Amino acid sequence: MNEISRKWVLFLFVIVLVSLCCQCAWAKGARRIVSLGPTNTENVFLLGAGDRLVGNTRYCVRPEAARQKAKIGSVMQVSIEKIISLQPDLILATAMTQPAQVRQLQQIGYQVVRFNQPTSFVEICSHFIELGRLLGLEEHARHIVAKAQKDVTLIQQRIAGLPPQKVFLQIGTTPLFGSTPESFTHDFIRLAGGINILADQGRGTTNREKIIAHNPDLIIIAIMGSESGIAAEEQFKWQQIPVLKATQAKRIEVINPNLVCSPSPATFAQTLGVIAELIHPVSAAPKLGIKD
Repeated sequence: MNEISRKWVLFLFVIVLVSLCCQCAWAKGARRIVSLGPTNTENVFLLGAGDRLVGNTRYCVRPEAARQKAKIGSVMQVSIEKIISLQPDLILATAMTQPAQVRQLQQIGYQVVRFNQPTSFVEICSHFIELGRLLGLEEHARHIVAKAQKDVTLIQQRIAGLPPQKVFLQIGTTPLFGSTPESFTHDFIRLAGGINILADQGRGTTNREKIIAHNPDLIIIAIMGSESGIAAEEQFKWQQIPVLKATQAKRIEVINPNLVCSPSPATFAQTLGVIAELIHPVSAAPKLGIKD
């Protein structure tokens, strides 16, 4: 057997070994997990399985313990070599994971499960339960989801009968981008008793002229980059448009983009409480959320 043949046989042996290890792990729930996105990482910790997480991306910063895990790259580009070195039995991909890299990992023999971006609170919950099943923690996942659903219902009961308010939820700046019915962020507005001014759009791309024409009662800014002052800059720009009802009433708010853009079932309910209080400030007691 020549050198090339020996290397090929060794490569096939590694693939078979990895596949067998993954199958054994799946029989009792994954024990070594690599997460390729912040939401997946947060959900693993919420399930109480943070000790099983051996790697994630540099954007996985919640909870604090996620920062200490080995980093395998960004949300858009991961290091295959680094992932292999961590010997995972389950890899949690996202809609932003490069398909070519997913195929490469699968060809090696890894179990890769992709969780696409949810379009509603219902999908956030169903994804979470599916993750619980993969980790052998489905019952615990259903308990967490039931608690989140109960909190959402309590918020809706609290604001029942209050007049709806027109809301622009800004989640991007270049180009200007807002929440639409195609995104779970729309549920933050809908379930909190607001009217999404972009509800008739299929895409979130918009411009300031359209927002002025809709004249929202409230503008909520939740864009990545708040730490570098981008959100504050956007807030200042809106404050320079005096014809807006939101400007006149001083209702241009900045909230933590991590809560809005990548929620677990639990943080969805918490964030919904925050947004409900912003839409209906007179109903702020008892508080069901904290502004962050």
